Amino acid sequence: MARKVVILFFFVNLLLQVSKTRATVPAIIVFGDSTVDPGNNNQVPTVLKSNFEPYGRDYNGGKPTGRFSNGRIATDFVSEAFGIKPTIPAYLDPNYDIKDFATGVSFASAGTGYDNATSDVLSVIPFWKELEYYKEYQDKLRRHLGKDEANRRLTESLYLISIGTNDFLENYYIFPTRSVEYSVDEYQSFLIGIASNFIRELYRLGARKVVIGGLPPMGCLPLERTTNMFFGSDCIDEYNNVAKDFNKKLQGAITGLKQELHGIHLFMASPYDKLMEMIQNPSHFGFEDAETACCGTGFFEMSYLCDNMNPFTCSDANKYVFWDAFHPTEKTNAIMADYAVKTTLAVFR
Repeated sequence: MARKVVILFFFVNLLLQVSKTRATVPAIIVFGDSTVDPGNNNQVPTVLKSNFEPYGRDYNGGKPTGRFSNGRIATDFVSEAFGIKPTIPAYLDPNYDIKDFATGVSFASAGTGYDNATSDVLSVIPFWKELEYYKEYQDKLRRHLGKDEANRRLTESLYLISIGTNDFLENYYIFPTRSVEYSVDEYQSFLIGIASNFIRELYRLGARKVVIGGLPPMGCLPLERTTNMFFGSDCIDEYNNVAKDFNKKLQGAITGLKQELHGIHLFMASPYDKLMEMIQNPSHFGFEDAETACCGTGFFEMSYLCDNMNPFTCSDANKYVFWDAFHPTEKTNAIMADYAVKTTLAVFR
């Protein structure tokens, strides 16, 4: 009898812990680029889409959703780890409505950046427009839940921001406009100013739990290694150094914002070191290849260059750190999400 009481107590305590977690973070709200876009670009007139095979081939049912991966993306795994739901839907996806978005939604758009000029390159959703969609979402949520409950949920929700790589690799280092106007150092400060103002606006709108991602080792993306083929296809140190410098500046801005915005719980999640660890020591994580990607030859395929017409896509994406020339595999996303949940995001659980 005593043993049954102990077991019952254990399960009751477990249920209370799960309930507490869900109450602490009732929803996850996402802003950013292709790293966290679950399919918003499907509804945008842009060439930067991934709603076709082989994208999504390892997703539930083998469905290409618009995620730039063979399966789920990092924010999906974060949502699951918080006991909310296994995937976060795209705000523009007509298959979902406010009932689905009430527990998590993504406004992210592949190809976008902090800089409006970055979103113009491939005609995707600019960062400021993501915020406008969020305001629209707030109104819908208040109609759905009632003003008081909606405001409580908006305050208790966890806000995740992942953006910035495109500003450099798709914009600054490709087109002369920004590089003539700004030095790298000045451009970093320009972007961080935009990020800071975005967070201030989120705070004004009720957000109190905010995590913003730093830049990854962008010089080690397969796409960038291709441009370095005459030097052994090594990582481009210049780009990696820019990412590390940007992350330091972003952390400094976060420190200032935490002093400025009373009651905000604001943190930076840095993917740099963990992803670099996987790239430098792939076998430790069960990978075989961290230089090329699964799709095609793995060097320059992305979006429509990674489709079923390409005969070279690998048979097992779990052996690769990268799915296409720019984006991680589902396995990499899972590892990165698990690391974030156990480190930066642990304070919210």
